[in-house]
Amino acid sequence: MEVAQRNPTHRPFCFSVKGHVKMLRLDIINSMVTTVFMIIVSVLALIPETSSMTVVGGAFGLLAAVSCLADGALIYRKLLFNPSGPYQKRPVPG
Repeated sequence: MEVAQRNPTHRPFCFSVKGHVKMLRLDIINSMVTTVFMIIVSVLALIPETSSMTVVGGAFGLLAAVSCLADGALIYRKLLFNPSGPYQKRPVPG
């Protein structure tokens, strides 16, 4: 019975250049979805104004939404200026 040999040039998804780019794109999508969710929750917390703690929670929620939006914008800018990924590996001669 033959033993299956692994391809020596195979790299896991997260260690390839395309993997990093795909993960950064997923991070942008995640930031945008989180921003929308936090804005909805924060606005709903601010509408009734039942207590001061609810208003504080809504304000912190809006601050978190702005932070998520800034995160997505910065990662988008990183991908815009470096679309091939964080680095390119070249084969070592020898």
